[in-house]
Amino acid sequence: MGIYDLAIIGTGTAAMVAAMRVRSAGWSVAVVDHKPFGGTCALRGCDPKKMLIAGAEVIDAVGRMRGHGVVADVRIDWPDLIAFKRTFTDPVPAKNELRYADKGIDAFHGEARFTGHTTLDVAGTAIQARHILIAAGAEPVSLGIPGEQHLATNEEFLALEHLPPRIVLVGGGYIAAEFARIAARAGAQVTVLQRSERMLPQFDADLVGWLMEAFDGMSVHVRTRTAVTAIQRAGDIFRVEASSDVGQETFEADLVVHAAGRTPALEKLNLAAADVAVEHGRVKLNEYLQSVTNPAIYAAGDAALVGPPLTPVSSHDAKVVAANLLHGNHAKPNYTGVPSVAFTSPPIAAVGMSEAAARESGLRVRIKSERTSDWFTARREAERVYGYKTMVEEETGRILGAHLVGPHVDEVINVFALAIRHGLTADDLKSTMFAYPTGASDIGYML
Repeated sequence: MGIYDLAIIGTGTAAMVAAMRVRSAGWSVAVVDHKPFGGTCALRGCDPKKMLIAGAEVIDAVGRMRGHGVVADVRIDWPDLIAFKRTFTDPVPAKNELRYADKGIDAFHGEARFTGHTTLDVAGTAIQARHILIAAGAEPVSLGIPGEQHLATNEEFLALEHLPPRIVLVGGGYIAAEFARIAARAGAQVTVLQRSERMLPQFDADLVGWLMEAFDGMSVHVRTRTAVTAIQRAGDIFRVEASSDVGQETFEADLVVHAAGRTPALEKLNLAAADVAVEHGRVKLNEYLQSVTNPAIYAAGDAALVGPPLTPVSSHDAKVVAANLLHGNHAKPNYTGVPSVAFTSPPIAAVGMSEAAARESGLRVRIKSERTSDWFTARREAERVYGYKTMVEEETGRILGAHLVGPHVDEVINVFALAIRHGLTADDLKSTMFAYPTGASDIGYML
């Protein structure tokens, strides 16, 4: 039996950060994963997705500038784009394993299952640790519909050797919006089936409304208030049954992708054996990210799902857990000013309070919102969709929230995040001289 100070289930961002910090303090550490080492973001999520989006960005830019001085006939070669993605993803597992080995961290391949309060079984190998960190990430949520097994996962979509001509995306959040962009720009016919009132419910409704005009331009067929009830396969064709305002409908596709949300990957861990309480699909944690029923167990990142399901949050959680392991419980996560971006065309971004939260806060709030397609930032790129909504506390000038859609907002949102997290005021940003003309030079006019 291997005996360690800390065993970590998972090898993604949270696992790597925690492992390195605790090992540097002299603790013995083991990491366990049944998938290639690297986690969702690096191998199956944000990084490979963004590399595919690089191809879509070229198509978008040429399309906007056609008739404005650019004459070009460009297209995406899907196998070549996937090969480009693999120049990043393929080396990741070996690099991660080498990093662990160089630091004297033992690595185990296989599914981890708790066999006691501080013991694990990994493919027949017993591991015991003083503490265990659950950093196993997330997995697609079960939809509970007939034919669910026919759904392709985000991982499978990002590994497609050839892009099918007709794709149905089940769900309407980040994954659906971003995959729709990639697939449509690569030439696929894309349909999004979203059961709620609109796509991207995590973002401001007004800005999402403006963004939907761009989806129309991409020829992405978006159906809201449409709930998928079953998926049938007939040879190579899938028939997606759905219920909508017009009754029962059937959509045919060559690929059906799960884009309806993710949940902490806890089901196979046998948490009951470790007396780790779970509520609503999440580990019950205290304010230190520690199990309330087994103090030897902590959780971080998507497996904890205390903060937003974002890579920087996973890293932040891991730092909190490492500090508490090394020095006793004292550190608590702080999710103030965490920005979020959907890499649509154009991107949409948010940080801080929503408009509803700001109105309900009891504070005197100045809300400013404008569609700004005539601003230089949009005009120079022939982009029709550009706008913002900001919330500022009247009394202090404190920035409470910022919501942006349009060119470069995936970078500009970071300035608002800095302001919210560190208490900068609207006047602080207005008096800052940003490089001009850039997306950031618009900030003063948004406040």
